[in-house]
Amino acid sequence: MTELSTEPAVAPHKKASVLKVLRDQRKTVLVAIGLAAAAYWIIGQLGEWRLAGALAVGIGLGLLNHLATEYWLLRIITSGDSPSRGRMIRSTIARLTILSVVAVGLTALMWPDGVGVLLGLAVFRLIALMMTSMTLLKELKSE
Repeated sequence: MTELSTEPAVAPHKKASVLKVLRDQRKTVLVAIGLAAAAYWIIGQLGEWRLAGALAVGIGLGLLNHLATEYWLLRIITSGDSPSRGRMIRSTIARLTILSVVAVGLTALMWPDGVGVLLGLAVFRLIALMMTSMTLLKELKSE
């Protein structure tokens, strides 16, 4: 039987920073920029500029949520703390509540093209999830 270690899995570093998160997530940022540009290029060509803008806003909100999550995780790792389940749940609920209120508000404000905000959020989340899954699968395969 193995012993459980009380030390964090990652050694604490100096300090968490937004620049480190942006550097670590540069592929995700580039994908988000590419998706927003594609929305304007493809949907804008059909004359639906408000819908393209709503999609780009949704993708931007998804990226902002993703980066906020990564920053929160980096802060925990660098502090050396071991977060409790309750703390993680509260943080996630707060972040998702703010995101939902903003997204639904923008959707209502820009109706009917505002539905693109929700679609952009969903598309970005799907792409980000696939990118994360591929990275984890590569790490598991190499072990």
